[in-house]
Amino acid sequence: MPTTTDSRTEIFTKLFAESRQALHRYILRFVGSSETAKEIVQEAFLRTYRQGESVTTLRAFLFSTARNLAANEYRHRRTMERDALGNFGDSWVKTERESLEAELLRDERNRLIQEAIDRLPPQCRAAFALRVFHECSYKEVADRLGISAKTVEKHIARGLRETHTYIKRRYDAARRDHG
Repeated sequence: MPTTTDSRTEIFTKLFAESRQALHRYILRFVGSSETAKEIVQEAFLRTYRQGESVTTLRAFLFSTARNLAANEYRHRRTMERDALGNFGDSWVKTERESLEAELLRDERNRLIQEAIDRLPPQCRAAFALRVFHECSYKEVADRLGISAKTVEKHIARGLRETHTYIKRRYDAARRDHG
């Protein structure tokens, strides 16, 4: 008689076998180093395994975790490069400030998008993440979530509508606050 732990291990082993190479390629695009990508993939699998019972869509959680780890690695690398370069005059500072402003705006936009997505119902959020961030087809999303393609379409439409509304509402509020 299989125990819950055995079943969990089997599910995770299957996830590892099916996702490891695709996840490595996906992360490699962000970090540019195969060795760094391997480390991030390993850490993402470890975190996913630890959260396994509390996560309904393991693959979506795995890819999101890995993407976040890659973003952290990128920010860390940029900070280290900045520290190593030091201050080489006003023109460098101006370029760096513009770059920092662009990075801050990008981070703020990404934070707002993540907030909007986090507000979606779990099934809708999973379908939306698989379609938008992992570029899965409607059929792939349907197969992974065990729902019909028509339901996936409805989830994607709702996800787009609600994230757009949330972001627009937040930007409108920010504009009113800052006059």
